[in-house]
Amino acid sequence: MQRAVFLLSWSHYSFLVDQIPPICARFCARSLLASALDLLHHPLVPATHERVREPLTTNGLPVIAEKRTMGDCHQLQRTPAVHSYAALAFYTEGSSRLEQNGEWFIKPGDVHLIPAGQFHRRLDLQPIEFWGLGICVSCYAAHGGTVLLEPFERVRNGASAVVRIPSHRHVFLEGLFQELAEETRQTNAGDPVRFAVQTSLLTLILHEVRKAAEWSSDVPVGGSSVVMDSLRFIERNCLRRLTLQDVAEAVGKSPAYVTTALKKATGKSAGQWIVTSRMAEARRLLTHSDEMVDVISERVGYADPTHFIRMFRREHGMTPSAWRGSKK
Repeated sequence: MQRAVFLLSWSHYSFLVDQIPPICARFCARSLLASALDLLHHPLVPATHERVREPLTTNGLPVIAEKRTMGDCHQLQRTPAVHSYAALAFYTEGSSRLEQNGEWFIKPGDVHLIPAGQFHRRLDLQPIEFWGLGICVSCYAAHGGTVLLEPFERVRNGASAVVRIPSHRHVFLEGLFQELAEETRQTNAGDPVRFAVQTSLLTLILHEVRKAAEWSSDVPVGGSSVVMDSLRFIERNCLRRLTLQDVAEAVGKSPAYVTTALKKATGKSAGQWIVTSRMAEARRLLTHSDEMVDVISERVGYADPTHFIRMFRREHGMTPSAWRGSKK
């Protein structure tokens, strides 16, 4: 069979396929075309911070859902991935071994929760199919939506990252994902009414996870460590004027200690987490509101619009106005 070489320059990698097994054939074609949108388990997300165009936030939505497939046409993850958004996968077909604070065996009916900033990776190349969900944590946490994100907080604090959904709830849960995916595909997905619908569907999905979870009562929602406390404080306060010194004072450590701890645990410093969280909300406002750039600048924590524009350009390669224009 003729050897095929696929080069994906945007992610700086290539791989060879000598022969696609029959079980993977229906996965691979779609997976290759959609790899730029992978929400979960992306083998190329680096363990250390680089200027990655995170797939969740490219359309400015605070939540997005898609049916994803991965097969043995994907490379094995040699380096753990880490997201600045919370991610969830509901597996509908296939099985896989994953690493995230331990090793997990995933099978159909399992939900896998990945808090923002937590390393994870696949350990095998078995074909899998799942509904992927990505959530902009700061878009909810900074506006009082912390209760909604409780399942991710529990996992961050040491609870099981995998939840088994009862078989009689599979159809209902998959229907919720289908509805949420349809809502986020609409051209006016960011208007207030649709946002309310998306949040309601997300709430129902996470409620199913809570009901099915067997989390021990001794795993608190608000556990404490320098990394957890720092991320939690940043997520909830990033849209006001916030400095590394503020974060350090909130967790009772020195600025150098906080930055070192975050960098080691998540691959990003405190300053990088602040910028990432602010940019997520900025993209949402630019894409789905008519507010002026200087107003958005103030709403996401920058008193100086020029500084905001400079930071936005550094993260996205274009100005806020150009970003807004590209989404119309």
